[in-house]
Amino acid sequence: MYKILANTIFLGKDVHFLPECHSTNDTALNLVRTGQAREGSIIICNHQTKGKGQRGNSWSSQAGKNLTFSLILRPDFMDISEQFYLNMAVSNSIKQMLQNYVPNIEVKWPNDLIVPGFGKIGGILIENTFSGKEWEFAVVGIGLNINQIDFHSASASSIKSITGSEIALEELFRLLITQIEQGYIQLKKGKWKEIKSEYLMNLYRKEIWANYSTDGEQFSGKIVGISADGKLEMELENTEIAVFGLKEISFL
Repeated sequence: MYKILANTIFLGKDVHFLPECHSTNDTALNLVRTGQAREGSIIICNHQTKGKGQRGNSWSSQAGKNLTFSLILRPDFMDISEQFYLNMAVSNSIKQMLQNYVPNIEVKWPNDLIVPGFGKIGGILIENTFSGKEWEFAVVGIGLNINQIDFHSASASSIKSITGSEIALEELFRLLITQIEQGYIQLKKGKWKEIKSEYLMNLYRKEIWANYSTDGEQFSGKIVGISADGKLEMELENTEIAVFGLKEISFL
């Protein structure tokens, strides 16, 4: 049973543990819609049956083996156009904590956690609600493969698959929430330059020529940065810099 966290300032003071659910993000968004949401609330599920990923993909997780949870945040100190900084802050925080177990984790744009040579071990899905032009709530869904070793996808992996070690989920959850809270506080303090610099330092394929596709056509490119609104900046073979949104490019 996941308990209220004593070692944080505001994250995890309201923890909803569900033995099973379709999606922790859906449950969190329902709290937002019904006026029951408050900043720092966490929904964590032992078995998420219909988890969601980017691009409408599903996130499959074996019961009792992984961490699947959602945070409710209220980043109303940020403009809507700056929302990718929240993504970067959360990605950095998770990477910082998990590198204590697997040292060579990288962040695959926009928000997957991978270990090159092994595969994807985690992902983040942020769903926002707005009131007019004002940011109301951000629901940060996090799925991390920890102790699962059998996957339907060849591109998926886990900490146990890589290291051979079983991880205590509740202890890791506590450490992760503490780290994420520190990353969020850094965001509140306006340390945006540092957050972006760290994200770019950990970015998968940065400054490496590789193959991609867009509109069904393959091309070679080199990731050189991230735009202010979170799009991928890539140098092409003709030295032109192209900018791609989430659904405009695929990694090959």
